Amino acid sequence: MEPRIQYAKTADGVSIAFWTLGEGTPLVLMPNLPWSHIQLAWQIPEWRAWHERLAERRKVVRFDGRGTGLSDRQVTDFSLHAQMLDLEAVADRLGLDRFALFALGSGGPAAIKYAARHPQRVSHLVLWSSWARPSDWPHSPRLLVLGLTKVFHWEFYTDTYAREAAGWSASGTYGRQAAALMRESVTKRAMRAWASTARRIDVADLLPQVKSPTLVLHRRHFPGLSADVARRLASRIPDARLVLLEGESGAPYLEDVEAGLGAIDEFLGEGEEAAVAPAETTAAGTFRTILFTDVEESTALTQRLGDAKAREVLREHERTEREALRAHGGSEIKAMGDGFMASFSSATRALECAIAMQRTFAAHNELAEEPIRVRIGLNAGEPIAEAEDLFGTAVNLAARIVAQAAGGEIMASDVVRQLVAGKRFFFSGRGEVTLRGFEHPVRLFEVRWER
Repeated sequence: MEPRIQYAKTADGVSIAFWTLGEGTPLVLMPNLPWSHIQLAWQIPEWRAWHERLAERRKVVRFDGRGTGLSDRQVTDFSLHAQMLDLEAVADRLGLDRFALFALGSGGPAAIKYAARHPQRVSHLVLWSSWARPSDWPHSPRLLVLGLTKVFHWEFYTDTYAREAAGWSASGTYGRQAAALMRESVTKRAMRAWASTARRIDVADLLPQVKSPTLVLHRRHFPGLSADVARRLASRIPDARLVLLEGESGAPYLEDVEAGLGAIDEFLGEGEEAAVAPAETTAAGTFRTILFTDVEESTALTQRLGDAKAREVLREHERTEREALRAHGGSEIKAMGDGFMASFSSATRALECAIAMQRTFAAHNELAEEPIRVRIGLNAGEPIAEAEDLFGTAVNLAARIVAQAAGGEIMASDVVRQLVAGKRFFFSGRGEVTLRGFEHPVRLFEVRWER
């Protein structure tokens, strides 16, 4: 069923069209100006499927910016201030005190400024194929030549731009639908007004002021925007995560859609419930999933770098793992210098936390001078709780399992695998292994997190 179109009124009297989809923690999607039409977008199968999948775990809010789509069209003010008024009107209309914010392409600068100015409202910031200043703009030769045609041949311009932005491997049907949406989104007059304003927008100085957890997503071979732009964005926003996906499309709803959605899900937390879950308390006899991590060759790292530099690297490791534990509702039992012991009431959350850790470390290692390779091991059982620590066979086995993993691997017992049967995890059998201190061989499985 098509979402119901509603309207919000901005502080300067502009009517903004929006719809919502799903339930749960809100995720507001900034419009990728000037191409926005929330009703026509729903009629494109790829866009509709992406929105529906995104809304499986949360409440998705989508709106047309002023001058576009179903919002007031007799407007030509596309300034950052005006864009933030549109966002604020929709958030206030829905009573959203705090929400995650997603921005694709040209929606990025306004989202960056809003997050920097309103950290108390933006819980998470996701930037996809976006930029912070005009010099970062797409500089594909085809787009530069194409820009000269928009005044003289609007249909040719939108047809060609739609294919360039989507990636030229996109189907002909999709390209035609996207081009039709572009033509209905905005008038040629408003398009020129937006382009004139956008050339003067620069939020690069605000990047260090963004305090919200930030995820920067980009496809490596997108011809319209270099991956270096994404790297610069992530490097200037404090503690931002960078995920470079394979492919050439600048659109999140084309090519390997699930990889992008998976990265977003992990960043925001499973169903957003885990992101705000309090640290768990542990009672004796309670069934737990135990997770151990260990930095590969940490002793050699210290010898090579020296104590001070090695400690800097390990602090990054600690920050990443603690952030993942918080996001997935895990309890840190103890830190061991080059690793952690944690517990979860849910095997699903434990595995998703482990996968989030490895994907974050993989993204970090693409750019880092000193890569961090972490091994992770999981087991489940009923440990003994004593003095804020856990003991017993379930814990000892988890500690032995992590030693069987290599850097970048997640190893789990058969108990964990059976607990998550039917969930979207991929296991590869590693056979039966005899572990020190255990009389009988233990069957182990590698969790294939790359998928």
